[in-house]
Amino acid sequence: MTNKEEFLLKAYELGIIKFGNFTLKSGIESPFYVDLRPLVSSPALLKELSDHLLQLLKDSHYQLICGVPYAALPISAAMSLESGVPLILKRKESKKYGTKKMLEGIFSEGQTCVLVEDVITSGKSLVETVEEVEKEGLRVKDVAVVLDREQGGTRLLTEKGYAVHTLFSMGEVIDILYKHDLLKEPEVIRIRSFLKEKPVVRIRSSRVTYEEKLKFQAHPASKKILEIALKKKSNLIASLDVNTSREILDLAERVGEHVVAVKLHTDIISDFSEEYVSRLKKISQDKNFLLFEDRKFGDIGNTQQLQFEKGIYKISDWADLITSHVIAGEESLKVFGDKVGVVTIAEMSSKGALTDEHYKEKAIELSQKASNVIGCVAQSELPSSLLLFTPGVNITSGGDSKGQQFNTPDKVITEYHTDFIIVGRGIYAAARPEEAAEKYRKEGWDAYLRNIKF
Repeated sequence: MTNKEEFLLKAYELGIIKFGNFTLKSGIESPFYVDLRPLVSSPALLKELSDHLLQLLKDSHYQLICGVPYAALPISAAMSLESGVPLILKRKESKKYGTKKMLEGIFSEGQTCVLVEDVITSGKSLVETVEEVEKEGLRVKDVAVVLDREQGGTRLLTEKGYAVHTLFSMGEVIDILYKHDLLKEPEVIRIRSFLKEKPVVRIRSSRVTYEEKLKFQAHPASKKILEIALKKKSNLIASLDVNTSREILDLAERVGEHVVAVKLHTDIISDFSEEYVSRLKKISQDKNFLLFEDRKFGDIGNTQQLQFEKGIYKISDWADLITSHVIAGEESLKVFGDKVGVVTIAEMSSKGALTDEHYKEKAIELSQKASNVIGCVAQSELPSSLLLFTPGVNITSGGDSKGQQFNTPDKVITEYHTDFIIVGRGIYAAARPEEAAEKYRKEGWDAYLRNIKF
């Protein structure tokens, strides 16, 4: 009998696996239930488990150990004590006071961290944890898991490029228990049948359709963008980050029929003029899309009003949508009136952004109160009363040398329930922008349809 097998039998005596009929958190009826928490009451077994997991990672290179809350926290602590590798702790949610951190402990940006999880099922929550840790500037390459329920999680993490090291699969557990007469043949057959029939636990999507959202919109801009989305079968916004009016007008003409809006940074245009504005408005009317000025206002109310209405740009005369930070508070948003739809900045897509969970929470709270705010720019799910605009979207995920972090259309629509994807370089830097725009339109719309049909 191997050491690994002996460990499982001793752990089984503590009741870490039960057989029968159980309703999981996902709503799935399962013939077995796994709970590794009893191991914390046995220091000897906890140390033994730690040794096994460290052995799995013997060829991996990492500078930190992080346990996924809550069951894996004592396991990761034991691994840290045994190996001498520093431990950091991942919170379920950020603190509402003090530092408001998501990670506790001492670490530096760029360090490599191994995640420790007790049980992996679908893998969705583990993917979210990896992303949250990476948002703090750490690198994750390896994930150590005690038990794989064989329901799609390991495959999901592997497809995303992470090395998953599992101590046991559910199949191994069944074989060992059956071998030692702790599980009868009919039960083995039932469990194997369950695993074969349900390779992935899939929870019904709770995203709200565009038709449903449209019913509850009060602001003309939010109604208009949803109507365009339904008419064009598009949730695409093209960010035209070029600096001449000729380039913008050419791009708007070429991609206009595929998008619900074009997003602009007017203050980078080197030859801004009233004629340019007039021609751009004409194209937007002909092609049926909105003009979205990404000014990211962020000053006191009086200054913001001057920036919005005065100067050479006179944004209030032509923009349908604008972006604004909420740093100056609720009163600063009132200066925009109800003529344009305001999209507040709850989260940014750049690496190391200071828009943490506490900031996001306050930004959402403020946005829900303001009558002229139609949604937020964010990288995670929002209340359905707000429209979610997600930038940094590219069919090829990754990042650039200036801190921009990219996500695919499918990822943001599936995981964040994004309403509108914002694509920049993937379109304006393409050899044929109109073809790229159509490709993104189709990718975004198809992802939306997949998420409202299950």
